[in-house]
Amino acid sequence: MVKLSAKCILAGDAAVGKTALAQLFRSDGTHFQKNYTLELFIFDSAGKEMFSEMLDKLWENPNVFCLVYDVTNEQSFNGCSKWLEKVRAQAPGVFVPGVLVGTKTDLAGRRAVDSAQAQAWALGQGLEYFETSVKEMDNYEAPFCSLAKQFYCLYKEKVEMFHGLV
Repeated sequence: MVKLSAKCILAGDAAVGKTALAQLFRSDGTHFQKNYTLELFIFDSAGKEMFSEMLDKLWENPNVFCLVYDVTNEQSFNGCSKWLEKVRAQAPGVFVPGVLVGTKTDLAGRRAVDSAQAQAWALGQGLEYFETSVKEMDNYEAPFCSLAKQFYCLYKEKVEMFHGLV
């Protein structure tokens, strides 16, 4: 059995929930079997500009990426364009699958970004869209499962293309 590894970049402004999302996904062994054939190596990046130069090396050659914003913070959603540009600059000319994730849906009364608006932006960028609440442990696994499936599909396409050359 072949074991695949994918480099996953988590990107977004500071304090949007990237680390909480990654930690919950990594630690919840009850939902994920430990004998899987695909591992996601999740690189949780700092969302502050002062760290942006260090990100270039960390972000080299991503296989998939996850843009994260806080549904109660419109500025964090608007910043996704900048983060998307940074991620795509790390793999010029290569399609890198990605998702957009709105966090903190448990704070519904403070929502500042409409789901339909975020979904429309994501689709326009070729990204799948998800919303989650780490606090309520709601839908936190879906973005990573989607990324794993997208990566696996690209892997299969490359293998088939290789076999076609032989």
